[in-house]
Amino acid sequence: MWFGHPPEVVYGAVLVVSALLTVLYFFFSDVLDGLFDVADHPLFSPQLILSFFIVGSAVGLLAEWYTDWASSLVLWLAIGVALVAVLLLHFFVFLPLRSAEASLGYTDADLEGALAKVIVSVPPDGLGEILISRKSGAVAKAAKSANNEAIPSGEEVIIVQMENGVAVVARHDPYHLSI
Repeated sequence: MWFGHPPEVVYGAVLVVSALLTVLYFFFSDVLDGLFDVADHPLFSPQLILSFFIVGSAVGLLAEWYTDWASSLVLWLAIGVALVAVLLLHFFVFLPLRSAEASLGYTDADLEGALAKVIVSVPPDGLGEILISRKSGAVAKAAKSANNEAIPSGEEVIIVQMENGVAVVARHDPYHLSI
């Protein structure tokens, strides 16, 4: 007897309450995020805590129903399985999702203001090529000079504007401050 009830009732109640809280958190997570920001460690996120209780209570309930093990052994089994499940969920689902970008695509407007390196010299009145390094990889684009000046290969440039897929670039001088 736990809390005056059989273990199956306690496991079932924890399972139902945790499942309901998970559904509520799914719909109201933006509002509720401020309440759960007490601990700033990713292992203390509401998703993982609720998952721990759901898995633990489900394993405990099933073990109480289908085995004749002692309730203390079932409790330790439930805690162990829930802990393993939550750690796997954290390291193989939540961490990769947290570090993934919302979209790997980009528009030409996203490239304006970005730094790039000239890989094919840009002549004063023609086209060269630049390499733009982004989180999702490197992108090569055709480029022309904004000031009609030659820009040698290896020079760092800033994309001033994108015109029909061609980057209009100017030399990047990190020490030139215009106030």
